[in-house]
Amino acid sequence: MHKSQDGSWRRVYFRYQALWVLLLLAGWVAFPVGGAAQALRFEFGLIGDLPYNPEQEAKFPHLIQAMNEAHLAFVVHNGDFKSGVTPCSDELFADRKALFQTSTHPFIFLPGDNEWTDCHDAKAGGYDPLERLTKLREVFFQGDDSLGQRTLPLTRQSHDPPYAKFRENVRWTYGEVLFVGLHLVGSNNNLGRTSEADAEYAERNAANLRWLQQAFELAKRPEYQALMLITQANPNFEDRWPLAPAHLKALRIAPSEPQPSGFSDFLTALERETLAFDKPVVLVHGDTHYFRIDKPLYSSTSKRMIEHFTRVETFGAPNAHWMRAMVDPNDPQVFLFKPEIVKKNLVKHGAP
Repeated sequence: MHKSQDGSWRRVYFRYQALWVLLLLAGWVAFPVGGAAQALRFEFGLIGDLPYNPEQEAKFPHLIQAMNEAHLAFVVHNGDFKSGVTPCSDELFADRKALFQTSTHPFIFLPGDNEWTDCHDAKAGGYDPLERLTKLREVFFQGDDSLGQRTLPLTRQSHDPPYAKFRENVRWTYGEVLFVGLHLVGSNNNLGRTSEADAEYAERNAANLRWLQQAFELAKRPEYQALMLITQANPNFEDRWPLAPAHLKALRIAPSEPQPSGFSDFLTALERETLAFDKPVVLVHGDTHYFRIDKPLYSSTSKRMIEHFTRVETFGAPNAHWMRAMVDPNDPQVFLFKPEIVKKNLVKHGAP
C-alpha cells in the first residue's frame, strides 16, 4: 500500500514539474533566482509595415515561424499590413487575419493608414475610408481577447460609453509593464484631406488623448515599473526639435506633412505626461520603415532630451525581420531591444 501511494505521489510531482516548465517557457511565471522569486522577466516581438507585396507575403510565414520558435509572451503588429496601393478588399482583410492567426503567441494588431485612410486612392480600389474603418473594426477588433492561437485578454476603450466605437484602442498588463495601443496613423493622421476626414480625426484625436491620459494615470500605480505606447504613425518628433543644436534638423527622416499637423496635440500631451512620470516610457511605431532606437522627445522648456523616454521604430517593408523586446523590472531601464534578422528572409546583395 505504501509503495502504491509513493508511486502516485511521484506521478503527480513530475506532472506538476512538467507543467511548471511549460508555463515558464511560455512566459507565464517568473524564474526564481537564488531561492527567491524575482520580478517577472519576459520577452515579446514587435513588427509592422508588412507584408506589402508578393515577395513579403512569401517571406511573412518565415517571420511568423521565427517568432513562433522564440519564447515570447506576445507579438504586436503596429499597423500597415498592406501597401498604400494594394486594394482594400474584404478578401485581403480576411487573408491578413488568417496570417495573423498562424501566430502561436497572442497577436495584437493596431490599424495603419494603408488599411483605411489611404483606401480612397484609385489604385487601392477607390473605397470610402470611413466604410473601410468600420469594416476593419468589425474584422479585427471583436471580443476582448487578442488574435493568435494563444490569446491575451485586452481592455478596450470601447468599454467606456463615450468612446464606444474605438475598439482598436487597447491596453493590457504583462508582468510589471502597462502596454497601450493608440490609433494614430500616417497620412497626417487623416487630417486635412476632406471635411469628413477632419471630423473623423477630431473625434478620434479626442479619444486618443483621453486614452493616453488614462494610461499615464494607471501606470503611476506602484505595481507598474514602465509604460509602453504603440502606434502606427511616426508622429514626427523632428518637427518639434529645438533649433540648437542645429544638426538635429539634418537628422530628420520623417516626411514633411501639411499644416496643421495631425500629431501636434498628441506630442504636446505626450511631453506633458512623460515629464510628470518618473518611470521609463517607450513609444513603438512604424510608418517610415526605418529601423531605429533613439531618444527624440525634447522638453519645450529646457530644450533638452527627456532621458526616460525612448522611441523604437520597427522594421518595415521591404525588410521582413522583427524586434525582440526584453523586459527586466530589476533593471532601471526595464526594456532592452534586439533586432532579429530572419535568415530565410535575407536579401541576396549583388556586387556594387
